[in-house]
Amino acid sequence: MTKEKFIMALDEGTSSCRTLIINQKGAIVASHQIAIPQHYPPQSGWVEHDPVGIWNNQLTTMVQALNKSNIEPQQIKAIGITNQRETIVVWNCENGLPIYNAIVWQDRRTDAYCQELIKVPGLKAKIQQKTGLLINAYFSATKIKWILDNVKDARTLANAGKLAFGTIDSWLIYKMTVGDVKNNNNQGQHVIDITNASRTMLFNINSEEWDQELLEIFDIPASILPTVIPSAGKIGKTYKGMLSQNDETEIPIASAIGDQQAALFGQLCLKPGEIKNTYGTGCFILMNIGTKPIFSNQGLLTTVAYKIANEPTVYALEGSVFIAGAAIQFLRDQLKILYRSDESLWYSNIVNREDKQRVYVVPAFVGLGAPYWDSTARGAIFGLEQATKREHIVKATIESLAYQSHDVILAMQEDIKLNQHLKNLMIKIKVDGGASNNPYIMQFQSDISRIPLIKPKNIEITAMGAAYLAGLVVGFWKDINEIKKIYQMEKEYHPIMKPEVAQILYKGWKEAVKRTRNWIVAIE
Repeated sequence: MTKEKFIMALDEGTSSCRTLIINQKGAIVASHQIAIPQHYPPQSGWVEHDPVGIWNNQLTTMVQALNKSNIEPQQIKAIGITNQRETIVVWNCENGLPIYNAIVWQDRRTDAYCQELIKVPGLKAKIQQKTGLLINAYFSATKIKWILDNVKDARTLANAGKLAFGTIDSWLIYKMTVGDVKNNNNQGQHVIDITNASRTMLFNINSEEWDQELLEIFDIPASILPTVIPSAGKIGKTYKGMLSQNDETEIPIASAIGDQQAALFGQLCLKPGEIKNTYGTGCFILMNIGTKPIFSNQGLLTTVAYKIANEPTVYALEGSVFIAGAAIQFLRDQLKILYRSDESLWYSNIVNREDKQRVYVVPAFVGLGAPYWDSTARGAIFGLEQATKREHIVKATIESLAYQSHDVILAMQEDIKLNQHLKNLMIKIKVDGGASNNPYIMQFQSDISRIPLIKPKNIEITAMGAAYLAGLVVGFWKDINEIKKIYQMEKEYHPIMKPEVAQILYKGWKEAVKRTRNWIVAIE
């Protein structure tokens, strides 16, 4: 009797490593999750992860997910990977060990260098036209340069061809294949998915190759770069016995994609104009713009959405909010206002609807992302009165997720006015991520943005995106239409707040944001 087959999705995020096992009906039959320790060196704004710890934790989640479900390794048809983007690992090719901790996307250590680059005449426009990105410490290039310039012997090793750079997808594939991905005709021993490559500030999204001019600007040798591969295709196979010492099965790795792009695919936003918002540690709004890049005039990013082998590359407009769910964690862990994150809903609902206090929390802990891109902004609370209570601050904090998302949505609306094939297509937004479980946030988002929201039954959309891509490659699902039958909506939110009230509230938010900007500059 043939045993049932499954897809294994690895979801390596900023705060945890997870593995999900998914059947042909799109149901999650088993999962396991391990938190990732966050390392905050003494220097302000530095954030690091231990790459070896990431791999060990991810491997543990794979084994534990199988153990929980009594599924054997040979029942896994393929593995799909989705990962935190922009976070980098640099390792020694000779021993396979990192030469420094992974520098996380949130890290701001290269802010000053980025500010100097912005002052170079014409460079900002050149980088946007080549990469679709803005000059910012958020992206990988300046992180790579920092390691090469500051870690002992890094430059020497790089120049000798002994170092490899990769994003987290590169690192996981390297560890799972023991550096052997040559069975897919790739050059070299490590790879990077095209969506992750497009977030490095070194990849030309027009020519779809590493840009030599940018490598020279950032003083990064081409020898350390991975081979760029599609998001879905035959990447390689796991080493024998990876999931069980008693089983030498080699499992195909069939997809790798950045987490936000995975969520876009998982939400089946496959037509131009379709948009999703993922509420996670940060908040990420992506719109499918089709097979030709469109460059923003509103502070948004142009990025590769996904690429299936032998098919045209699909692009997206993206707005990145740095601090979303992390703001609620801040109330819990730093201010001790909450014991658990899920208490935020209760506190928000106990504020009387007739309460006239207008408290705003701007969680610009590491600056502001799109559409402001102000690394000198810092967080603040506005509108405090003697009658202000804990619940007002909690309510204002979770409302900040909706306000920040609305900033990006307005910017997208301005950008697509210039493109007839996208105009008037932003009708609904598909939502996912932890905060999409909070009805207060979802209703408030719909009220402020005046747009209906669709929440799917399965909110593990990021992992599902990687699973769908891998499954298509190996024939687990025969086509997109079969996958569309899996997708189910749980709830739809529609605006109920009066438009004039929404406008007044948003006006207050804009004033609060204005007063947080250039804070570092003002106090130095």
